[in-house]
Amino acid sequence: MLLRRAETKDIPFDPDKQIAVIKCSICTGEQVAGFKSKEDGHFTEVMLVRDDNDLAKFKKIYKITDIKKEY
Repeated sequence: MLLRRAETKDIPFDPDKQIAVIKCSICTGEQVAGFKSKEDGHFTEVMLVRDDNDLAKFKKIYKITDIKKEY
């Protein structure tokens, strides 16, 4: 389950090499928070974002203030 992985913070985040991104589906509206590599653009899914509380939790766990949205 994506949510549980984020709660344990077992996915490392390096702000020098990655950017925080929310991938949004145009068709379904599903949103997934994760990290995109600055080098090759690889996206690592971390957590499903169902509402503002999930987004706030993701920001708090990884100490992020700014998140880019991609469609």
